[in-house]
Amino acid sequence: MSISKSLLPEYDHEMANTRKVLERIPDDKLTWKAHPKSNTIGWVGMHLADIPSWVAMTLQHDSFDVAPPGKEPYRTPPATSRQAILGVFDKNVAAGRQAIAATDDDRFAEPWSLLSGGQTVMTMPRIAVIRTWVLNHSIHHRGHLCVYLRLNDVPVPAMYGPSADDSGQ
Repeated sequence: MSISKSLLPEYDHEMANTRKVLERIPDDKLTWKAHPKSNTIGWVGMHLADIPSWVAMTLQHDSFDVAPPGKEPYRTPPATSRQAILGVFDKNVAAGRQAIAATDDDRFAEPWSLLSGGQTVMTMPRIAVIRTWVLNHSIHHRGHLCVYLRLNDVPVPAMYGPSADDSGQ
């Protein structure tokens, strides 16, 4: 079985779970944060919406510079509404899925680099970038967002089995 065929079910499952959490973001809480040093609910939602765009970038380019010399550094776009977050997420998930499906095994094994200011921060095989910086990173921030939802009395959706909200606890 090809890497893309083995990766797509996991990608689809994790993106569907992430969408369930994003659907719960209350529009009136986009600027809420748990602590002054924390990011807002809106920032976490937009970050989760943006992460799937890294799939196509990783598979179609050899590197990405988060702070290219002489240019503006990358910034997560601001969140304006739950619907806007979902729109960005759906577009990026579809593009990521298409990029995975179109990629052959040799390309997944090729190195990809993250740069900052023209300096290499890390280099890994593209498949490792997708698993670590897309899938695992999404799961991490999805958990982060679930805590924020819970702190705001927003029911948390079931993902790997019932949540406490689904089971009536």
